[in-house]
Amino acid sequence: MGVGSNRQLGPRTRAIHAGEGPDAATGASAPNLVMSSTYVVEDASAGFSAHDLTPDSPFLYARWGSPNVRQLEDKVASLEGAQACVCFSSGMAAATAIFLTFLSAGDHAVVSDVSYAGVAELVRETLPRFGIEVTLVDMSDVDAVRKAVRDTTKLVYAETPVNPILRLTDLSAVSEIAKGAGALFAVDSTFATPVATRPIEHGADLVMHSLTKYVGGHGDALGGAVAGRRDLVQRMTAEAVIHYGGVMSPFNAWLIQRGAATLPMRMVAHSDTALEVARALEGHSKVRRVTYPGLESHPQHDLAKRQMDVFSGMVTFQVADGPKLAEAMAEHLEIIHYAVSLGHHRSLIFWMDTAGLLETSFKLDGTQAESYRAYAGDGIFRLSVGLEDASDLIRDLDRVLDKV
Repeated sequence: MGVGSNRQLGPRTRAIHAGEGPDAATGASAPNLVMSSTYVVEDASAGFSAHDLTPDSPFLYARWGSPNVRQLEDKVASLEGAQACVCFSSGMAAATAIFLTFLSAGDHAVVSDVSYAGVAELVRETLPRFGIEVTLVDMSDVDAVRKAVRDTTKLVYAETPVNPILRLTDLSAVSEIAKGAGALFAVDSTFATPVATRPIEHGADLVMHSLTKYVGGHGDALGGAVAGRRDLVQRMTAEAVIHYGGVMSPFNAWLIQRGAATLPMRMVAHSDTALEVARALEGHSKVRRVTYPGLESHPQHDLAKRQMDVFSGMVTFQVADGPKLAEAMAEHLEIIHYAVSLGHHRSLIFWMDTAGLLETSFKLDGTQAESYRAYAGDGIFRLSVGLEDASDLIRDLDRVLDKV
């Protein structure tokens, strides 16, 4: 379908054309929205079992596959330089699919000790109930990752930059450790997107995205995806898509596919504006610290330059009284929305209290808690910089900062 994964084409061309092509019946240039839950079968010998499906099988039932979802899968695979991709109803469904497809009772996983809250809680609370052992590691510390690996380690799962503190993982170094242990290496690259970082180029086996964020880009559709080697993706399809049911709707696929077409240009704009905003915040008298991979002050700035083509749109910053400023933001911000989520065309900001996160989602102590606090202090504002003019965002922030 369309240009496929032709790596000779540029990323902007693939973002628009990969997975797509003119409609054979109507000649429509834009992808049709196909909402059917079932498909007429012309070959009466076709089996009913989903386990008989291959990538070339005709569409039979929407939970097993549909035209819009297939188009989006081809597009994400092309952008990541992957052999294949499978989509899910949310980023959390995609992450869960990785853990439950490739881990069984008695297996061990090494997982970033700071990650998306849903993943952090899943690996700490749910996987052990199924007899899966998990070691949580600060993956900016390569030696700690190496020491955590065991003979029973089947999966190493990283996130870079991590949500919410923007700490980075050296993907090439961790990939070597995973491969040396015979384990799969999976990376949540939601914050980076394939425009900034393509983990497969750094040795990852699987790349996960919450498509709800930057790839969709407009804050109007939930979705998730995992891209990687074809054999691994086929295993996930047979296990997670067929059995778990967290599949993407055609309408959400259509919306996200439309957003993905502008991803390369949007990420450059997000990154450029975020750098301007970060520098302005860094110079504000009320701001104690700003964390952004594109700033020279980021403790891993050199790694960011090696591993990221752009620095994405996520910025965090600390002030003296976060809760008080959060109240002022909720009441007085005019352009930036005080709201959760990220990666949308409009800017979003939210206060993230360190004590609360360490007690609930992450439950870190000792050196791991110290590492978290080194980036977050007592709490941070997580700012998802949108596509507005940088000067307007800076004025919006300055006005509220000056009220506290």
